[in-house]
Amino acid sequence: MTLIRDEDKKTIREEFAEKLVAPVRLVLFTQEIECQFCAETRQIVEEVAALSDKITAEIYNFVTDKDQAEAYGIDKIPAIAIIGAQDYGIRFYGIPSGYEFSSLFEDIIDVSRGESGLLEPTKKALAHLKEPVHIQVFVTPTCPYCPMAVRLAHRLASMNGASPGSSWMMALLLHTARARHLRHIRHAASSTCGMAVT
Repeated sequence: MTLIRDEDKKTIREEFAEKLVAPVRLVLFTQEIECQFCAETRQIVEEVAALSDKITAEIYNFVTDKDQAEAYGIDKIPAIAIIGAQDYGIRFYGIPSGYEFSSLFEDIIDVSRGESGLLEPTKKALAHLKEPVHIQVFVTPTCPYCPMAVRLAHRLASMNGASPGSSWMMALLLHTARARHLRHIRHAASSTCGMAVT
């Protein structure tokens, strides 16, 4: 059984055909044992890659391909790095399902085009950063507002790749979100998102 509906595949295929410019690699880190949603995340990555000849899926085992995981800065799974002409620092941790699927879809297009979509004043302000900034957005698949926060974090990260931006599925990584003292987290099924900037 596929996870992306046939009618959605048709729409996504058409959007990719119209909007993708350069190749994009979806680099997935996973494992077979004791990994919630790893199999489903792999299936989503493979289904998305099949919708355009400009998208390829690279699958790595988090344990046996440790050098690759370290090279991409991956320390938890499932994890997806979206790579275009360069590595912009865009990472997804957890399954990109629910509302978060739109973030994955739009990030693929942005990375393919090599564009952040940010306004010039924002780009100029970012140019004044003296140290790398790590933006982490903690999401739930049922929050309609989370994709906007994820997209902003990823767009900021894509400016030069020096400031990584990642989205974390709260239901999977609740202990990490709580450790970051995110106030809006009540329980794993909450319909909210939080952001941590370090």
